[in-house]
Amino acid sequence: MIELFLNEERYENDIRALLMAFYHGEKIFARKLGTDAGENSVKPGVGGENLVSRTLEVVYAGGGLRLTLKDGDGQVLGESCRAVFPSDHTEGKNCLKTALYDLLCEAAGRTLPWGTLTGIRPTKLPMAFYDSGRSQEEAAEYLRQTYKVSEEKIRLCTQVAANEKRILEGVDKERSFSLYIGIPFCPTICLYCSFSSYPLNIWAKEVDHYLEALFKEIRQVRSMVDKSCMTTVYMGGGTPTSLNGEQMDRLLSVLEENFDLNIAREFTIEAGRPDSVTQDKLRVIKNHGIERISINPQTMNQKTLDVIGRRHTTEDVERAFDMARRVGFSNINMDLILGLPGESSEDVANTLERIGKLAPESMTVHSLAVKRASRLNQNLELYPPASQEEVNRMIHMAWQAAEAMGLEPYYLYRQKNMAGNLENVGYAKPGKECLYNILIMEEKQSIIAVGAGGTSKILYPEENRIERVENVKSVKDYIERIDEMIERKRQKFPKSGIFEKRA
Repeated sequence: MIELFLNEERYENDIRALLMAFYHGEKIFARKLGTDAGENSVKPGVGGENLVSRTLEVVYAGGGLRLTLKDGDGQVLGESCRAVFPSDHTEGKNCLKTALYDLLCEAAGRTLPWGTLTGIRPTKLPMAFYDSGRSQEEAAEYLRQTYKVSEEKIRLCTQVAANEKRILEGVDKERSFSLYIGIPFCPTICLYCSFSSYPLNIWAKEVDHYLEALFKEIRQVRSMVDKSCMTTVYMGGGTPTSLNGEQMDRLLSVLEENFDLNIAREFTIEAGRPDSVTQDKLRVIKNHGIERISINPQTMNQKTLDVIGRRHTTEDVERAFDMARRVGFSNINMDLILGLPGESSEDVANTLERIGKLAPESMTVHSLAVKRASRLNQNLELYPPASQEEVNRMIHMAWQAAEAMGLEPYYLYRQKNMAGNLENVGYAKPGKECLYNILIMEEKQSIIAVGAGGTSKILYPEENRIERVENVKSVKDYIERIDEMIERKRQKFPKSGIFEKRA
């Protein structure tokens, strides 16, 4: 446990984020300090519980800043002072984070690959440079000097931003939308999963009822928007291919009846679980003109698949991929997760070698994020996470493997509680990137979500804000309250502007 003492609440979230990056998995408890830190300090191990591993005192006083880091016994590990603390919010935040980062680096004896950056979308920084006409080299120097980002992550971040800019050219982001369809059913629930997913063997009788509610929402959304403005369609979950062939055909037919799918630049369907993929389902999807699917092994090591609760074999992955090729799919993505329980760099090397032989058009590499609602988080003592150094090696190996496969990094984002404080990266062959991934991660466009657990994000570029409209997560509630979900959209969606049909 880490005790955080502050005499003001300024930048508390930024302080917490850096502490969590260095001391992954430790709980942080904040306490109020008076102006004089010494008068109000609380001794570690309050109440006879010797649980405190370290304390951090943050004191803003006299126009300056003082940071003091102590171990669990109260011994000072290091101190950092700034005589002058900037009054500007952004400059103040950067000053604080740099001072704290240097202090933590010295105490921990290591640096972080992303330096002081803890945000979800680091590519926004170089993207802003490119949009203003500045160069990739200038963006790199800014990341280096302002945020102390490592050279490898600078190269990754600036390259991703450059590819994003290229891919987004010609997209009318502010006057268009993408459609997300959520299918919240899965064959089984994986150990690390925190999504709104329901095991099919228990919920099979509710699938048709769910689809009827979903069809109703799709039809009503159609009446609210200008369908000619649709850019991409993405069907995720859960596992959409948990639906049988007839159910998938009905769903795609309803979409075709209400939206002109021919104008969409892409349509992706996640066939994430190989044990949910059949030739019949693949043919249904292909017959509706959909070219991009995602078959997600997460790992190609059987022992790990068994641990995380994926009831299929590595051979099932290869069979599903081969089946998709024979049906005619020429744009297949594969998802991997690095840092899974018990996996080493050697295990990841095996996964990358087998994926390389399949030669997918894109590969999305995730660093394991331990989500609060997952079974993994509730059983961490049984599944200890890999070290930051080990996960960083895995990430580097994945990048090298992607380059060997002719894939370039094109989108990137980070999450809380991510292994090694690292990132998720999408790699793709040029021309095979997933536009939807960029649009939703960079918040460049309005996303309309239908289905249980879906969150619509409506972009108001003139006001520089996003309005969120959430659907309930529970399948039962979604079915019973579908009219309420529709009314939420009707009340929140603008009646003109981005969804108004233009002459």
